[in-house]
Amino acid sequence: MFHCCLICTDFSDGLYRLVDFVPALAASGMKKIIFLHSVPLWEEGGIPRIDDEAIEKARDRFQQSLKSVPDGVDIKIEVPSGRPIDTIPKAARTHQVDVVITGMPLRSLLQEKLFGSTTAGLVRACTTPVLILRPQLISTYTCEELDLRCQHLFRYLLIPYNGSNASKYLVQKIKDYAQNRPDSSLEQCLLMWVVDEGGRRGVPKDYQLGEAQEQLEPVKAELEQLGLQVNTAVRLGNPYEEILDAALEFDISAIAMASDNLGKLIEFPVRSFAGELMRRSWHPILFFPPQR
Repeated sequence: MFHCCLICTDFSDGLYRLVDFVPALAASGMKKIIFLHSVPLWEEGGIPRIDDEAIEKARDRFQQSLKSVPDGVDIKIEVPSGRPIDTIPKAARTHQVDVVITGMPLRSLLQEKLFGSTTAGLVRACTTPVLILRPQLISTYTCEELDLRCQHLFRYLLIPYNGSNASKYLVQKIKDYAQNRPDSSLEQCLLMWVVDEGGRRGVPKDYQLGEAQEQLEPVKAELEQLGLQVNTAVRLGNPYEEILDAALEFDISAIAMASDNLGKLIEFPVRSFAGELMRRSWHPILFFPPQR
């Protein structure tokens, strides 16, 4: 689905392991891969300065692991000095990447408020899609499992859809990227509409379910015109629970998301659907930021 990615790691999130799986990432369609580690400023002595020793150490660590790079794949290493929230968007712009790959541990809304979240800031700062992976999973995959995962990062996307502006925008962005997708990349989509049990009182649920299925059909046809295999699902229940259950049932690679709350995705006291799904999901989340 994407040709150029920026993989960000702090060397404790498991994403550093992806350095060993460049051939698998290339098999997913990646032609250019940038690995980035941000080194904090050294603040001993009261005057912040660049930590040249830590930068050189990080660069060497990357170089020692890059053992097999397929022909036609461009690999770059970035070890900037500063905060990740500043260095990652800058690197994404400089290299004109298609997607930023980063990690995000499972946290509650309260924990995010107390301790902050680099990823929460990134989805507000970046103008390119952000793929959010769980460090807990990446760290525990065997090499064989991680190799296969890297080959199929975007093979089967779950697309939550409810007719809102955010869901229409999400479908349009996926269509845009799918038109120029690499071979062996995006193959399938699951369009899913969840009718909330507590919504639209007075309207029979059977009618709401039928109406949702009817509205999914033209969207399905649009995606199928791009050579994608498209499934649809309409369910009644809690949107979070139904989407996460479907991700397991349909063997989803990632859940695609967008949000109407530009600048408020995981801010307080705003509690957005996309932000909450990011906190709850063990599946990778592919977030498309709104146009600026």
